[in-house]
Amino acid sequence: MPKTILVVDDAATMVMSLKASLEIAGFKVETANDGVQAIDKLKSGVKPDLIITDINMPNMGGIEFIGKARALPGMRFVPILALTTESQQAKRDEAKKLGATGWLLKPTSGADLVKVIKQVLPGA
Repeated sequence: MPKTILVVDDAATMVMSLKASLEIAGFKVETANDGVQAIDKLKSGVKPDLIITDINMPNMGGIEFIGKARALPGMRFVPILALTTESQQAKRDEAKKLGATGWLLKPTSGADLVKVIKQVLPGA
């Protein structure tokens, strides 16, 4: 069974690019446009093996999303990667404190992203 990855980003082109790269690598991809939509998907039964989230988004940003996602049943050990243009150490520290597994700076190539996913997602 392919691993499922939830991609959370408000930029449609970024979502399309990530989805294409991840599907080529053999993953099943779910998408959400912001943290609110992502939390709704998680609550409605989407069970990702890994989450990739942007940090700067409308409605609910990535840092708040990470905290809320970690509080949901079954989400405690799901790897969460922040993929963002944000490079401030304070934001990284806050995301890590709330449960982010890793932090990648945009732009990241599909190959590099898949390499990181294979490091944090057993059996990927």
